[in-house]
Amino acid sequence: MSNALALVSGAVKSVSSAKEEPERLVERAQNGDRKAFEQIYRQQVGRIHALCWRLTGDADLTEELTQEAFVRAWQKLHLFGGKSALSTWLHRLTVNVVMADHRVHGVRRRRQLPLDAAQPDQLVNTGKATEIGLDLERAIATLPARARSVFVLHDVEGYAHAEIAEIAGMAVGTSKAHLHRARELLRKALLK
Repeated sequence: MSNALALVSGAVKSVSSAKEEPERLVERAQNGDRKAFEQIYRQQVGRIHALCWRLTGDADLTEELTQEAFVRAWQKLHLFGGKSALSTWLHRLTVNVVMADHRVHGVRRRRQLPLDAAQPDQLVNTGKATEIGLDLERAIATLPARARSVFVLHDVEGYAHAEIAEIAGMAVGTSKAHLHRARELLRKALLK
């Protein structure tokens, strides 16, 4: 019986070491271990990519900003103190990267998603929920860049206006005005 227990215990240890604790990965990455950072990247890239997509709506820009977010994360990982989850820290860092890009490039980058540009795998399910989701995505795509960013940060990601104001470099009242404008534009677009 003790042999079976030792065998199970050994299997549990090997499984747990295969998926290392985030704190240990961060510690190793902070000490310059690129393989540890690669593991962090693999675990987080989906969330970061999705966030960049929601904030920009541009496939090429999403790729660029996702990459920039991880480059910045590698450069600033020594500043991560573990007071929040790594995913929270990466989320905030990514929002900062995207908002900095908005400030530098302004509104010249706009999200456009015509039906013929949608990926075929996005259109496979023809149910009502998919149609509504696609309509909402299209409506969000038509929003002005600042209004879209505030809408996504507030209504999708759950940031408070004070946080959005700090991230985006705008007054709290401006954040509220952009959110109001975004909601009005979305309401009109969805009622057409």
